[in-house]
Amino acid sequence: MRSVAVVGASLAGLGAARALRAQGFDGALTLVGAEPHPPYDRPPLSKAVLLGTAGPADLDLCDPADADLAAEWRLGVPATGLDRHRRSVLLADGTEVRADGVVVATGALPRRLPGPPLAGVHVLRTREDAAALRGALTSGPRVVVVGGGFIGAEAASACAALGLDTTVVEAAPLPLAGVLGAEMAAHCADLHAAAGVRLLCGTGVARLLGTGRVRAVELADGRRLPADTVVAGIGAVPAADWLAGSGVAVADGVVCDGGGRTSVPGVVAVGDVARWRTPGGSVRAEHWTAAVEQPAVAVRNLLAGATVAEYRRPPYFWSDQYGVRVQFAGRRAPGDTVRVVEGDPAQRSFAAVYERAGAAAAVLAVDRARAFTRLRRTLTA
Repeated sequence: MRSVAVVGASLAGLGAARALRAQGFDGALTLVGAEPHPPYDRPPLSKAVLLGTAGPADLDLCDPADADLAAEWRLGVPATGLDRHRRSVLLADGTEVRADGVVVATGALPRRLPGPPLAGVHVLRTREDAAALRGALTSGPRVVVVGGGFIGAEAASACAALGLDTTVVEAAPLPLAGVLGAEMAAHCADLHAAAGVRLLCGTGVARLLGTGRVRAVELADGRRLPADTVVAGIGAVPAADWLAGSGVAVADGVVCDGGGRTSVPGVVAVGDVARWRTPGGSVRAEHWTAAVEQPAVAVRNLLAGATVAEYRRPPYFWSDQYGVRVQFAGRRAPGDTVRVVEGDPAQRSFAAVYERAGAAAAVLAVDRARAFTRLRRTLTA
């Protein structure tokens, strides 16, 4: 293998480039990025950037050592196709990048609320998204956040810290119930009320009201919420459309084996766009930790031309909300028994273990970092 193209100048893409050089690849290396920026860290976008305590320079992931990657950077030019027969990545400017191997690291795109575009309606995925939302939060005090997942909760937390009248709308009976289970999700939902944020569950959004600019959110149950700004935190879809017709299998993400290899030889996928096979099925892990850890495994298999290693780390994520850090590792399943082993949920500081067949299957901690680190080791083991 004399040349590799990493498509996606993201955290996962940069990790793949670093892993290629660390594992001895000395051929031509090209990084393709749809955004004009070098790789940057996304978690602060919904936290410090919205609060105004971090700027673009604080997000940069590249360091001086990355000059040794000797890579060609093609930034601001999205990939539009992959020709596996000609071994080339097609770009939006009409050029192509020839490569013996390809790492797909194009991430995911935010879901948007249906209806015609209105000023004041925002998503939160890129630096530009965060800057636009930060500016919008000064235009009026009423914010409606649609979606109570991690992005929605973190955006609501920032809005509350800025003194804005904030409401979170969640279609499910409880935010994060699918991940944490109803009992623990209820404790996390209490964080909203404790910060003065209204949480409306069990109803979706019927439509946005306004002419040219959003003025209100009409819920499926008929209620109307006045809004100066609306934030859509309703999930993301894998950025894999550019692979249509390439032969790479896609099903809510690029379908991979347990080592990141796809249906096309010489192509691997990592990060938010990738659906990796696990012992329990397959999963698309849209979390920072997976984007950091998967590339070394996928690159090893890419260079070997076979799956010689698999990624088996239990999934892990964290979320900073209302001055509290929520951490979760492992995989909860229906029927798991959950018990608090340290702290008190009423005090918004506790650690809990999910048990299955007498063993720890997952761990949750709210403002209990030390306990979480200790308990997480049992999952790794």
